[in-house]
Order: sequence, then C-alpha cells, then structure tokens
Amino acid sequence: MQPIFDFFFGQYYNYPTFYIILEVIAVIFGFLSVWYSKQENILVYPTGIISTLIFVYLLWQWGLLGDMMINAYYFSMSIYGWYIWTRKVDAVHFTPVTVMTKKEHLKAVFLFIGTMVFVYAVYNYFDKWNNWTAYVDTITTAVFFVGMWLMALKKIENWIYWIIGDLISVPLYFYKGLTLTSFQYLLFTVIAVYGYLAWKKSLNKQLQTA
Repeated sequence: MQPIFDFFFGQYYNYPTFYIILEVIAVIFGFLSVWYSKQENILVYPTGIISTLIFVYLLWQWGLLGDMMINAYYFSMSIYGWYIWTRKVDAVHFTPVTVMTKKEHLKAVFLFIGTMVFVYAVYNYFDKWNNWTAYVDTITTAVFFVGMWLMALKKIENWIYWIIGDLISVPLYFYKGLTLTSFQYLLFTVIAVYGYLAWKKSLNKQLQTA
C-alpha cells in the first residue's frame, strides 16, 4: 500500500500542512459548487466563491499563473452569475435553462481566442514557458473561461466545455503534483455528465410547457 500512497500523495510530504488543509477545503467547496450547479441551486455561487478564493491564493504560491487566472475569473463570474440566476424574467420566473444562439456561439469563439492570447501574453511576461504544461494551461484556461461564462448565462452548452476541460485537467493536475485537485476534476467530470443530462431534462420540460 505504501508505494501506491507515495505515487498518489508523495508530493505532499514537502508541502506545509496549512497548504494541504486549504486545498482540502477548496476541493470540498469546489465539489459542492459543481453539485449545486447540477441541481440549478443558487448555492453554486457562494460555495464556488469560497473555493476559487482559496485556489487563487494557493496557485499564486505555487506559481501556476494560468490556473490562478482561471480561478480569479471564476470568482468574478460567480458574482455575475449570482445576479443572473436570481434575476426574474417575469413576475414569477427566474432565468431558465436555454440553448446558445448563433450570436452567443460567435461570442464564445472570440472569448476562447481572446483568452488564449491573453494567457500567452501573461506567460511571456512572466517567462513561464518552461514546461509543456504551460501550453496545455493556455487551452484549458480558454475552455473554462467559455464554460464559466455560459454557466452564468444558464446555457446548457456550458456542461460540454466543463467536461472537455475537466478531462484534460485530471492528468494535468496529477502531473503538477496536485493529486487532490486531480481527483476533484475527476469527480467534476462525472457530475458534469449528470449535470448536462439534468439540464437537458429541465430544458425539455420547459419546451413541453411552453
């Protein structure tokens, strides 16, 4: 058992206990946030804010700028999404689940490209092109930026972006030595699949009653 434990968690031997505790808390609240998102529960945002704030601090300490920017963006979009999800579209109904329009697809493309350019510039400025993971970070950051934006708008396609980003992040974070975070993204992938199915059911119900 010890070799297996060392393989998955050996990197934590050199981490301060304070960092490990913070990562555990961030992972728990991150899991809760995704779970609440699946349920279309507004608690997705307060739990997400706690998780992202902790990760911003930890990722800054570890020098993972791309990941830090993702979480900083999550934080700002959580505030925006909190507002959108609680906004009533009429006297009794809140913002419903919808599909993307052609205009929103175009905006998503521009956001994806713009994010990649921005992250590339930041990595250049801080001279962080010292590992192949930096190039993957550029892609995952763009994927998650679009996914978070779509989730705030309650577009069902957000789950597709989460699934893609989560699948890439599982081995990526494990390679970076963040095993707990890697496991978190594995759980995120599973929840994202169920989230898509749940939102699809909600969308179909809305169409049937319309």
